Amino acid sequence: MRKIIITSLLSLIAYASVQAQNFQEVLSTAKDSGKNVLIIFSGSDWCIPCIKMEKQVFEKQEFKEFSAAHLAIVHADFPRLKKNQLPRDRQLMNESLAEKYNPKGSFPLTVLTDADGKVLKEWAGYKDDLTASLFIQQVESAGHDTK
Repeated sequence: MRKIIITSLLSLIAYASVQAQNFQEVLSTAKDSGKNVLIIFSGSDWCIPCIKMEKQVFEKQEFKEFSAAHLAIVHADFPRLKKNQLPRDRQLMNESLAEKYNPKGSFPLTVLTDADGKVLKEWAGYKDDLTASLFIQQVESAGHDTK
């Protein structure tokens, strides 16, 4: 069962991630579409709070609909198991994002930036009472505070 859940999470992450060669392309796409960027740092095959946050927030239909309309999402995943390793170019992009936005190596860490890459808000860790609705409200609030 656990293997199925992890495989499903990895598939979702691959599907939901912004497909880009580098973060500058993500920012350019966000700028063109008037969206902010949400960077999700996770360890999809080892970080229990990351897995819970994925399930309780990012997999919910409400969040998927909101993010499709308002966010460019980047999953900066750091799996440990060899079978779950990402392609080398993706690993390099994730490491570069971590150097800039997650130098302490916190997991989970979610970072909201504007289309220029300026940090608007960070969420470190995961709390069991976090819901998709509450997270969306926090994202909206952080995005509006800068406009």
